[in-house]
Amino acid sequence: MNTLSLHADPGLQPERTVMSWSRTLMALCVTALFFLRWYPEQGLVTFAPAVLCAIAAGGIHFSQRARYTTQSTGIAAERVRADVWAVLWMTTLVLALALSALVAVWVL
Repeated sequence: MNTLSLHADPGLQPERTVMSWSRTLMALCVTALFFLRWYPEQGLVTFAPAVLCAIAAGGIHFSQRARYTTQSTGIAAERVRADVWAVLWMTTLVLALALSALVAVWVL
């Protein structure tokens, strides 16, 4: 990421948000590895949630720069919009993972 700041926010809100999404990315990678760890006992059913986590982590990784730029320019213009789609997308992901866990518990 470019070290030249796009805003003059002393609280570094865009940087903190990027770090928060990076922690979410790491949590998804660890969750995917946990699902893959159960492959020898549970079989192929563990691949679907692992792939879902990996796709979500990739989506977060590849959208980080755009998210930072949007927030930085919004702070510079003093008009930042909430990222509703990211929240909805993450909520859907968590629900899908929970449903896959319920199916795994009841089916297996």
